[in-house]
Amino acid sequence: MEARSWAPRRQLCPPGSMLLAFASLLGCLLASSQAKVYSRCELARVLQDFGMEGYRASTLADWVCLAYFTSGFNTAAVDHEADGSTNNGIFQINSRKWCKNLNPEVPNLCQMYCSDLLNPNLKDTVICAMKIVQQPQGLASWETWRRRCQGKDLSDWVDGCDL
Repeated sequence: MEARSWAPRRQLCPPGSMLLAFASLLGCLLASSQAKVYSRCELARVLQDFGMEGYRASTLADWVCLAYFTSGFNTAAVDHEADGSTNNGIFQINSRKWCKNLNPEVPNLCQMYCSDLLNPNLKDTVICAMKIVQQPQGLASWETWRRRCQGKDLSDWVDGCDL
């Protein structure tokens, strides 16, 4: 019979590192499980239910066009800017002014956490977007809307959606 050594085995990773790695992986999986990528017509119907048609002279087609070019209709989209701010959710709302991230110094004009803008049910996102379009620039507050949607025939964005 072979003698067994009672010396502890050498661990490849300290126990705390494995727990941290597992927690990070679990966080990513949970975040992605809450993501929703809307179809064009599905988004148009949801936005219509929230009263976005005609809000501050905007159309559903404006909102659908904006959502497509900012996030690809993905509620969990987050884009990191060079200044440390983030663009969040289906309309890519920026943390510099509109929502609270880690920086307590931001104005947080929508009075919500940026993570609230990643919710697939869109309620918080719509509330914040409505505050943004109340600004003098309206939808032009989004550079993407100005470049990709403004002044164009947007009827294709809602055609065939049975609204």
